Amino acid sequence: MNHTIVPVTGPGTDAPETPARADEFDRYPGSQLRRTVRHHGPVLALYGVLKLIGFLVFMYLLDSSGDFRKKYPRFGGGAHAWDVLASWDGWWYQQIAAHGYHPALVHVPGATGLITLEGNSAAFFPLYPAAMKVVSDCTGLGLYGSGMLVSVVASFVAALGIYAVADRFGGRRAGLAAAGLWAVWPGSGLEWSGYSESLYVALAVWACHAVMTRRWLTAGILTFLAGLNRPTAGALVAGLAVAALLSLRRREDGVARPLTAVLIAPLGLVGYLLWVGHRMGDYGGYFALQKGAWAHTFDYGKQTLDVFTSVAVGHFDYLFAFPFEDTIGVGVVLLGLILIPLLIQLRPPAVLTVYTLLTFALVLGSQQIFGNVSRYLLPAFPLFIPVALALRRLRLPLLCTVLGIAAVASGSYAGYVLFEAGVP
Repeated sequence: MNHTIVPVTGPGTDAPETPARADEFDRYPGSQLRRTVRHHGPVLALYGVLKLIGFLVFMYLLDSSGDFRKKYPRFGGGAHAWDVLASWDGWWYQQIAAHGYHPALVHVPGATGLITLEGNSAAFFPLYPAAMKVVSDCTGLGLYGSGMLVSVVASFVAALGIYAVADRFGGRRAGLAAAGLWAVWPGSGLEWSGYSESLYVALAVWACHAVMTRRWLTAGILTFLAGLNRPTAGALVAGLAVAALLSLRRREDGVARPLTAVLIAPLGLVGYLLWVGHRMGDYGGYFALQKGAWAHTFDYGKQTLDVFTSVAVGHFDYLFAFPFEDTIGVGVVLLGLILIPLLIQLRPPAVLTVYTLLTFALVLGSQQIFGNVSRYLLPAFPLFIPVALALRRLRLPLLCTVLGIAAVASGSYAGYVLFEAGVP
């Protein structure tokens, strides 16, 4: 026997409004804004509360230890605990915003080890310091305050994007869980700091969402901007290109829009690398600078293997060893390797699969300060999806409790350990 389910309407029911009533509602001034606030407000509130909890714990640990008072301001120190947030890479970004770039390959006299070149600002991509400069000029907040404002606002934009992507897999509860995970994930201490991670993830997640919703020109422009922000945007460019080729093969969206997106997407990344190379007189200059000044080069995973085999037996005698930070990094990599097959099992769109796998390959295949892996893998947001699908089964109060406990802990593992026990 066939059963027809007829929606019940009337006072006290939760039946959806008819299209006519929805259209009538939308004609009232501010109605669309109120609907947007009701829909996205809980996402922003959940992320903001969780992030604030972790941030306050992080600041408390910094102030309690007092280590920052003994360090040089450029290298994790300062007069106040919050000065630490703009040290290391944050210092370089402020220098670029204030003085611009001075690309050069300057050899260190008599150097024979890994470091053979003087470090300079060309290693850092221009979008974040440019945004910092514009905000500073418009608001008078100064470069530190402007950099923090850009990062904080971008982190909320990223939270909304992560919610929107996860919602397509498991509904609203999964989206909320994914946005919460963004607040407490290892490496999340960088989200509210003078670093470019939040801006990059905001661009990357909305670029992926644009591909998933077939807004090709938007995806191309966002990927172009991401390429001006971080070198690992190559993974995003590849993800968009594969998705566009599949679309062309299936003849889903015509030819012009996917092809235009493919042409636009790499221009930011390639353009900056070519500009740096031109200024240095060597079109491979960016990579030479990374290798000779920062000991950062693609070594096909040799450094990662060295770290894993050393940490497994309790040895920390490899290149750039930071015991606490590296142990957390090993845990992050293992967690990611567990989550990747779970993500693939969900059969996500090609853009998410390619982007995640290549982000992992670029990070694990590079010689670098391994403890930074927690930070470098933070953009691999599709890994939140399998966890979010599991967490959505929890009732909302229990979900908030679990994420709240993780937020308290994140003040240590995602904040203090990164900035004070190692080099973020």
